[in-house]
Amino acid sequence: MSAQLRDKVRAALTGPIASIRTPFNRDGSIDFDGVRRMIDFHLKAGCKVSLLTAGDSHFHCLTDDEIAQLNRVMVEHTAGRALTVACDWEFATPQALKFARYCTDLGADILMARPADWAGSATSELLIEHYATLAERIPLMFVNNIFGGRSAKFALETTKALLARVPNMIAMKEDMTGNVGRKSCLLVHDRWAVFSGGGLRNHLDMHLYGCDGLMDRHMNFAPQVSHRYWKAIQRNDLAAARTVIRDIEVPLEDFMGAFPGGRDAAVHGLIELIGIAGRWRRKPYHSLTDTEMKKLKAFAKRMDLL
Repeated sequence: MSAQLRDKVRAALTGPIASIRTPFNRDGSIDFDGVRRMIDFHLKAGCKVSLLTAGDSHFHCLTDDEIAQLNRVMVEHTAGRALTVACDWEFATPQALKFARYCTDLGADILMARPADWAGSATSELLIEHYATLAERIPLMFVNNIFGGRSAKFALETTKALLARVPNMIAMKEDMTGNVGRKSCLLVHDRWAVFSGGGLRNHLDMHLYGCDGLMDRHMNFAPQVSHRYWKAIQRNDLAAARTVIRDIEVPLEDFMGAFPGGRDAAVHGLIELIGIAGRWRRKPYHSLTDTEMKKLKAFAKRMDLL
């Protein structure tokens, strides 16, 4: 792995990042034109990466063919304007290897890999083998919430082994937070680019430990919020960063979380309000009603988000 590529990836993953929240048409089909508009919005908002992630991108609701098609559209529409992070979804090693080859052929820069691990069935050694096999085909991003429900010792020892034994691992999405998250950032940051999931608060918890960037939902509808926070971090004004969290992120999340379908349903509603794509999510996920959309719009206007 060249130092030049590592530097390129760290630069792209520094600062606010948006994930592609797969939009749907009202009939439940994927709105690929909406995907393209979303990518354009992210890049115009200052993202240096086009990135799919299994949760926000609704891989739970997609077929394997749809996941492959979504990755293809993401790479093709980004068209070299930003780093591209492809994503797989709980594949067994043989299937994951085929998908890694597919992403390489697409021209994706990195693969965010998540192994199959139902009920904690994979051992540390087999997880390492899985990542090492894929890394022979494409540079990898590691998402450490694969360790959710396991011990801190398991998480940190496996991460240390990945660092030592998978040279083509290049980045980590930090999704554990807490003591494991902090120790993971300290362990890998000199070698891997690191960004946090979960918004502003998680990043504020982690940035002193080596967290380069943050995935923030505001980048999907009100990127000025993300950039206000990031500018505060850049000038080391933690009081200003806390103010953004207190005055915008917390009240918005509390409001969105009260809707049926939770925060993701509300984010899709906000994406409709700014004209990128419809509010719709594939059933059985709830999509906001017209009445709920009116409440969301009124609140967003009061918060100066629209």
